[in-house]
Amino acid sequence: MTRIHTPITVADAPASTHASLKAVEKQLGIVPNMFRVLAKSPAALTGYLQLSGASSQGALDAATRERIALVVAELNGCGYCLSAHTYLGRNVAQLDDAEITANRNGASNDPMADVAVRFAAAVVRQRGQVSNEQMQAARSAGYSDAQLLDILLAVALNTFTNYVNEVAQTEIDFPVVAPLRRAA
Repeated sequence: MTRIHTPITVADAPASTHASLKAVEKQLGIVPNMFRVLAKSPAALTGYLQLSGASSQGALDAATRERIALVVAELNGCGYCLSAHTYLGRNVAQLDDAEITANRNGASNDPMADVAVRFAAAVVRQRGQVSNEQMQAARSAGYSDAQLLDILLAVALNTFTNYVNEVAQTEIDFPVVAPLRRAA
């Protein structure tokens, strides 16, 4: 049972969120429960959508952003986001099962993406306290400061949704994927 009421329909959400929820529905074909939970706070929904839109305009491709979403969800133990991003990873970013498994374990089978996923995992595990060596490893692999900031943006965006869905206990409306281990 959810701890924050999930509006059943767009019409049940605050009126100021209707246009945003309809835009989500147009893009995804549905309004996932997470968006309906966020709609309880128009500021939270707007903030998420604006940050998500900004992230999609950054230097990271959609597949890399999904890879980061998978490792962040795994490390934070968020079943909702892990389920959603496994579905999106397969069906939108075209990641295969081996890649999704690698991502959930903090790595990637793609050498360049591997650096981004490992860096994102370090940021989560170390609560942002990455070492100079970790920064240099990412730079030596070819990541610019802008790309490193975009990795941080992806971590922050996904951490926000992980926390929202864990606090709310949002009902999973994607094929369910359980975390490999619970967050520490």
